[in-house]
Formats: sequence, C-alpha cells, structure tokens
Amino acid sequence: MRGQTRQGLRSPGRQQGTRRRALPAAAAVAIGVMTLGALAPPAASAARPDTVQQSLNALVRDDGMPAALASVQDRNGRIRTYTAGVGDLTTGSKVPRDGQVRIGSNTKTFVAVVVLQLVAERRVNLDASVDTYLPGLVRGKGIDGRRITVRQLLQHTSGLPNYSNHLGDDVRYYTPRELLATALQHPADFAPGTSWKYSNTNYVLAGLIVQKVTGRPLAEEIDRRVVRRAGLRHTDFPAPGDASIREPHPHGYYRESADVPLRDITEIDPSWGWAAGQMVSTGSDLNRFFTALLAGHLLPSAQLAQMRSTVPAEATFGPGARYGLGLVSRPLPCGGLSWGHGGSFPGYETRGGATDDGRATNVAVTMQLTDEAGRRNLERAVDTSLCRCTSASGRAANAAPCTTATTTQHVTSSSKDAESSPPDGWRR
Repeated sequence: MRGQTRQGLRSPGRQQGTRRRALPAAAAVAIGVMTLGALAPPAASAARPDTVQQSLNALVRDDGMPAALASVQDRNGRIRTYTAGVGDLTTGSKVPRDGQVRIGSNTKTFVAVVVLQLVAERRVNLDASVDTYLPGLVRGKGIDGRRITVRQLLQHTSGLPNYSNHLGDDVRYYTPRELLATALQHPADFAPGTSWKYSNTNYVLAGLIVQKVTGRPLAEEIDRRVVRRAGLRHTDFPAPGDASIREPHPHGYYRESADVPLRDITEIDPSWGWAAGQMVSTGSDLNRFFTALLAGHLLPSAQLAQMRSTVPAEATFGPGARYGLGLVSRPLPCGGLSWGHGGSFPGYETRGGATDDGRATNVAVTMQLTDEAGRRNLERAVDTSLCRCTSASGRAANAAPCTTATTTQHVTSSSKDAESSPPDGWRR
C-alpha cells in the first residue's frame, strides 16, 4: 500500500510521509476519471446563503473530492446534515445523508476515554510505566517500556517510532503485536518526555494495556464503555476480517496521481489501524460523542481535566493546536476553542470539533487528502460551521443567527443537481 495512505493515520494533519507503490489491484477497483459538474452556490435564504453548504460545494468543485458530508449540531442539540457530490462514481448514486465513513484517528479519542475510565477505577495509573502492564514487551534501540508512561502514550510524548511509516504494501489482516513489532525494529525518535511527535504505535500499546487490564477485547470495551453509554447507534469497531462498511455510506476513493483514474477502496481490511484508527462512524455520532465527552458524561471531572491538559502540537495539527490525552484543541477564528481529533484513512478524511457550550461539527470527504491546501479547506469548513452560531456572550461578526428549528434539516448538492435547492424542510 502506498505510504501516503497508511501515513494518513500518522495524523489527520501535516506531517509528510514517504511514498510507496500504488495500491495493489486486488485492493482497489479502477474507476473512470471523475467528472463533476460545477456546483453553483446554494440558493440563498431570505437572509444569506448557507455557508456550510457552500463549503462542501467548494470541497467537491475546487478540491476534487468525490463527495463531502457534514453534520452540524447547535448548542441545543438540534442537528442539520449536508451533502455534496456523488456517493458512488460507478452508479452516480446520491451521497447518503449522515452516511458512515472510516473515521481513522478519531478512534484514538475513544481509546483514550477507555484508558481514563480505567484510571478513574484505579486499575491504571497514568504515570505508571508501560512495563507495569505489559512487562518486557517494549524494548528496542533507545526504547524501554520501563521508562515510558501511560500518559506519554496517550499524549504522543513517548518517542516511539510510528509503525505505519514502515508497513509494506500488503493489504491484509494485521495483529496488534505485528504492528508493535514493526515499530520496534526502528530506533526511538527521542527520549520519553523530552519532545512531542505523533505516532500510531502509542495507541496500539494503549489498546494492548486495555486488553491486559480488563481481560476483554478492545472493541468490546469501547462498545460497552463508550458507544453504548453515549448512545451512538451508528458507530462500530469492525471485527477481524471485516472489510465492509455495514450501513449506508459513500464510497471512498484513492488517486495515485492526477493523471490516473480514481480507485474505489471502500472495502479494505482496517486492522492495520487497530486502536489508532480502525473505527467506523457517522458525523452525527461523532458530534454526539465529543459533546458527551466535554459535558462530563463519559469521564469524571478529574480525568476529563487530565485529558484536556495539552502540549503544543502545531507541527501536525496547525497554528495554535495543542494535544491532550487523545484530544486536540484548536483556536476558532470567532474566538474560543474547539475540541476534537480528526482522522485520515484510505478513502476518507474527517475533521470536526465541539465546544464547551454544546456546538459540534463533523465534516468528511471521500478521498484522503495529501496536500496542505485541501486540509486547510476542510478545516475551514469546520470552522465556518462552528462559528456560524456562537455562544450568546460573543457572536463573531460573520456568524449566522442560531437556528430556532426543532428537528433535523438535510441539505444536498450533487453534480446532477448543480443548482443547489433550498432546504427541503425539517425532518424527524
């Protein structure tokens, strides 16, 4: 598999990866060159055009994404969903509203929540060594599990090399121990606690600690402790060997280069992501998860405060970004912070954030982003949405008034409908 597809789990951001060969033919089906009609600006309401829909249209029209999806939640829990583009380039089918996508590194936040719940139960100590739970497992050149703490795993300050930089081209099932062994063949990036660098290896170890302490599979612990507790109905951790996305979803695509047709890589074994990026969800479920987390419904206040204790992470997540324990804070252009993570997995890229007053947004596109401009545009779409309805104490100059509707609105734009229609009413 190409480096830049697997490198996507390195971060949902800016670190560059080495390049490898194209995806094997067995893992991807060639698709004809994508031709999308220009998306006209959405029809204006009496007051102003819908800026979220405009952002999605631009991701399809200007950045060449096959499809874009968004779910927007206001501080009262009211939801609007949006789509643009085409859900399946072979059939031309519509993008399913609030469809499932592979959420990549958003998985890390779920794993961190489980670890912090175990901390609250006094079954894990954040400042204990990895060797306390996995004795003798973590050894390598400059690497010693006796000197790396659980906190350093969750915060990417361990110095462990990133296994996904070194995987080969095979599209197959990987065990977590295989992923760890791949990382340990390479030297440490730095001494534990002396710097910060995003590494998927940290979360493979965090997942192994969860399994060792609980005696249960990581997927079961995430489902029992997080998914069910937060009421997430469209979120799952695919079982071993399951390459499918079970619920309605847009297809995910991969492009080797600008002059090569897109490949459909929707069905792909996600095990190489495991605790670092294997999960599947929807935008609305991710919004529900992050708002429940910030509201204190998933963690006691002491552990949530630890999770929100951050270090600078601008090199990966952009200006002003900071990394906590599986949670990223980013400054909003309208003031305040958004909290989330983001994810990148072959075929899909997601960005999102939630605020302390209950606003939340998640935006996904159906092709992994490999250029800085595309990432900026995706992040700008999130910021546009979060800033359109700010807290009562301080509205940005360009923020739209908060909606007063009581149910869910869906807005769609596609290449077959270049003239974006007005919203079709609030639906339950």
